[in-house]
Amino acid sequence: MASPARPGFKAVTSRGNPRYKELRRLVQSAQARKKSGLSVLDGVHLIEAYSKHRGMPQQLVVSRSGMENPEIRKLAEETGAGCLLLADPLFRHFSPVETPTGIMAVVRTPQAQRPPQGMDACVMLEDIQDPGNLGSMLRSCAAAGIRHVLLSTGSAHAWSPRVLRAGMGAHFVLTVYEQADLPAAARAFRGTRVATRQGAPESVFNTDLRGNVAFFFGNEGAGLSRDLLGVADVVVSVPMPGPAESLNVAASAAVCLFERVRQLRASGQPPAASRQSPAGGGKPGTRGTDR
Repeated sequence: MASPARPGFKAVTSRGNPRYKELRRLVQSAQARKKSGLSVLDGVHLIEAYSKHRGMPQQLVVSRSGMENPEIRKLAEETGAGCLLLADPLFRHFSPVETPTGIMAVVRTPQAQRPPQGMDACVMLEDIQDPGNLGSMLRSCAAAGIRHVLLSTGSAHAWSPRVLRAGMGAHFVLTVYEQADLPAAARAFRGTRVATRQGAPESVFNTDLRGNVAFFFGNEGAGLSRDLLGVADVVVSVPMPGPAESLNVAASAAVCLFERVRQLRASGQPPAASRQSPAGGGKPGTRGTDR
């Protein structure tokens, strides 16, 4: 016989429970997340990162076996959010990963306004469609001290479960502008606009990246559009002395971003996060539609 729920915890044992049905729709349906303006975080690391940088989630969902994990139990008891305690079969039924983590959280998808004027550094991502690539690129941006990331209308949704997992908490220290008009934003940027293209004769290692820089990275197969390439001040590539035909776009982005970090450090400038305040004040956020 299952033990009773702890005070403040709502036990759910049936798939017919209305709250369970609603949660399942959020986990499994991009359309439901778009309509509700909610996102789902899976695992202790993401929930702790969200709580540190954004505040408390709206709701926690924990499996019975998850509550046996001291880390999960501590988080569930301290977060202050309403908590659903699910029987293990119910939690496994909609878990987005093969091996359930034992804990998920429902959060309000952050909203950001238009990209601000005067950004000292940013990254523009055009039609990045693979969630793993997008999450990895957001993670590299956060690690390299970039604060602002703009996504085209053809890019994957930044707050989908797969992108969130790949981002490993990067979302919560970035301001992500979805559905952005990248050519217009690029024309308005005050600084050096650096586009990347395989085989471009100019090496990123020979390009001055120390000032205000906007990086452009394009679709996994098609690369950057002519519209965005036409706005660039310089088009660069990552030299490849080996026999590989190309670099994964996420790997290329990481090389370029950390070449900027290297140049800043070599010149005595701290490679800190962009000095521009998050859009709308307060904590960073995102805006856009789900896919």
